[in-house]
Amino acid sequence: MARREKGGFWVGLAAAVFYPLTAIARRVYVGNEKVPRQGPALLVLNHISHLDPVVDAVFVHRQKRVPRFLGKESLTRAPIFGKVFVGSGQIPVSRGSAAAGDSLKAAHQALQEGKVVVIYPEGTITKDPAGWPKESYTGAARLALQNDVPVIPIARWGTSQLFNGYTKKFTPFPRKTITHNVGDPLDLSAYREGSARSASKLREVTKVMMDEVTRLLGEIRHEEPPATKPEDPA
Repeated sequence: MARREKGGFWVGLAAAVFYPLTAIARRVYVGNEKVPRQGPALLVLNHISHLDPVVDAVFVHRQKRVPRFLGKESLTRAPIFGKVFVGSGQIPVSRGSAAAGDSLKAAHQALQEGKVVVIYPEGTITKDPAGWPKESYTGAARLALQNDVPVIPIARWGTSQLFNGYTKKFTPFPRKTITHNVGDPLDLSAYREGSARSASKLREVTKVMMDEVTRLLGEIRHEEPPATKPEDPA
């Protein structure tokens, strides 16, 4: 049996806060044994609510791993939470600035050190009223192609029913169910041949990843996903 990955004081503090928060909903994990118990992995998820990082952090921690999220740089300056964000080894992203590439460098480093990196390719929560994933950015594809590590697609559903990020409505009752559906590691070996940074290849790999996440989401919802993505990223 794999031992729990050590996270230190700040990860322990986050767990002490996040576990009770997520206990307000029922949790269903499908295929969670596919998350590697040791070694590097890139977890690719959809994004539907501002609660996602909290719920996903607990999900990963329950698999005995310490998640490293890519989050907005402004989070590092938040009272109290900023200290937890930095202290637990999370990766700040400076979007639209010269430092934007540094976040990917930090994510590359985390993978090279055998860590689990969690990324939302959509960048922000989807604006689709039905909650389906929108068109995504290519940062996750860059990480996937430049690091020969397991790339695990995961769909999660139920957090937007608990907290709607656009209406700011928190609805804990009746008790909600939050489901994680974990897919098989993606075989991206063919895409790693030649230039891993061509724009067309990055878009194609992004589509492969998010199509699988969307398919897994359809399984949770027992619905057929839409044929086209709701919107393009800005």
